[in-house]
Amino acid sequence: MEWTDEGIVLGVRRHGESSAIVELLTRGHGRHLGLVRGGAGSKLRPLLQPGNSVSAVWRARLDEHLGTYVLEGTRMRAAMLLASSHAVYGVTHLASLARLLPERDPQPEIYERLERTLDDFDDVGEAAVHLIRFELTMLTELGFGLDLASCAATGTTADLIYVSPKSGGAVSRQAGEPWRDKLLRLPPFLREGEAARNDWSDQDLQDGFALTGRFLLRNVLEPRGQGHSDARDGFINAVVRLRARTAAE
Repeated sequence: MEWTDEGIVLGVRRHGESSAIVELLTRGHGRHLGLVRGGAGSKLRPLLQPGNSVSAVWRARLDEHLGTYVLEGTRMRAAMLLASSHAVYGVTHLASLARLLPERDPQPEIYERLERTLDDFDDVGEAAVHLIRFELTMLTELGFGLDLASCAATGTTADLIYVSPKSGGAVSRQAGEPWRDKLLRLPPFLREGEAARNDWSDQDLQDGFALTGRFLLRNVLEPRGQGHSDARDGFINAVVRLRARTAAE
């Protein structure tokens, strides 16, 4: 068995004296593990950093075997990502989310979203928006997608500013007004037609994290006996600090 694919490094663990088991999210073969001979050595260490993109050749005698990887770097992001605290937390959190996906199940939309998110970590606000959208996409891929296209109460597609914490459906301003204190806020960057803006407020970002965080916790993590990763909280706190520092300058 042999295939070649693009991949993004999610994690590495040492195996034996000199090898490593590398976990990739690949474009065409999903989340996939493989053994890299010499992967524990200093020569390959810069390549095998989370967030790097690689060209991967996987070989095994049988499809169900672990197999071996031969990897070549195509986009070495790790040095840039390790230079900022929000990016370090963000990559760690993204990898933990990707591990919720079943192994060897192609997820091309998740791959595209992850690649786009990693490429925009230099802008802290855009990084936060991308990470929230990644969480939203993960909910959809895991079977718990939110219906943000029309009002759950009236069917209208206009003026959607709330989300029901029970159903995950959008709610319009008028329909939601009597229960506004019990509804989640739908941030502008998740509304139809407003995604092209980039002047999101800190409250918009907090609303986005509260929205995706609630449904991830209730529908995905708690049933598995898990909670949000420390890296998620670290990312959010780093974003708040960096945006406050920038606003003060």
